Amino acid sequence: MENNFKAVIKPTLSVKNGAAAIDFYKSAFNAIELMRATSPDGEVVAELSIGGAAFYLADESPEHGNYSPLSLGGISVRFGLMVDDPDAVAKQAIAAGATEIYPVADQDYGMRLGHIADPFGHHWEIYRPL
Repeated sequence: MENNFKAVIKPTLSVKNGAAAIDFYKSAFNAIELMRATSPDGEVVAELSIGGAAFYLADESPEHGNYSPLSLGGISVRFGLMVDDPDAVAKQAIAAGATEIYPVADQDYGMRLGHIADPFGHHWEIYRPL
């Protein structure tokens, strides 16, 4: 079957405390806020962009089956963030509150890559090809 259409995948990150998550991604990755909607009870849905790569985030809504990694106790997806300077980006993210899983280093498979976890339970591999 041939794919005859253009597609863009934009993940939605389910988080606890969407407003704080927006602030973190701005501080950690210089994210730009493209859109934000806040419900009367304070729940947030937003679209952000990191270097032109757009994604959504939303406060978790268990009533709709949307849980944050913190509620689930683990992750199912790691995000790859390809940047020019993974050392600087990882350092900035850690300064903003991320936890280093392993430091940025040259890998045998041709990448300079490190792995962090953000305060909302999402894991990011920050890298560039060697």
